[in-house]
Amino acid sequence: MTPQTVHLFVFDTLADWEASYALAGINRPAMPEAAGRYRVRTVGVTRQPVTTMGGIRVLPDLTLEEVDPAASALLILPGGDAWDAGELREVLPHVARFRAAGVPVAAMCGATAALARAGFLDTVRHTSNAAEYLAATGYGGTALYHEAEAVADGGVITAGATGALAFAAAIFRTLELYPDDLIEAWYQLYKRGDATLMARLAAEARA
Repeated sequence: MTPQTVHLFVFDTLADWEASYALAGINRPAMPEAAGRYRVRTVGVTRQPVTTMGGIRVLPDLTLEEVDPAASALLILPGGDAWDAGELREVLPHVARFRAAGVPVAAMCGATAALARAGFLDTVRHTSNAAEYLAATGYGGTALYHEAEAVADGGVITAGATGALAFAAAIFRTLELYPDDLIEAWYQLYKRGDATLMARLAAEARA
């Protein structure tokens, strides 16, 4: 089986933690039957190394220009200072290519504001760091803002800076990586330390 590719956009100031749960779950899935379905590749504006907010140096596998959206299962846009500094405007036409090809796009924190400025959140339910944060962009989707950790609608996944777990769960659902009950068990385990559902599912798997 040839794995589908999930593309992670990397850039200077990328917030390391925001996509971490999602990437680990995709690249090394908990269920054996999910293994090998997806792989993660990094994409940058160029192939030059970038340095994350945590000081980790990343060499992009590809540039956005080189990626054929038809060969992508998902584009992940983590947050980072560069979005609000207006340094990544050249990324947005590529986001439009992915969306035109029907590829889901997952954005978190500052990346949601970039999508808002470009009109991608005007017609889908969404969330972010705060309603006021997005309203400051002057976008047209304020009526569709939801107070939630993560929202998935119309091929667009959004989350605020503190919603890394919910962001990952929404990505897992979009990719149909795990059954919904397992995703919920995973979320409750890491969010609340509640292993009840996870233990039940494990017991059922052994039965």
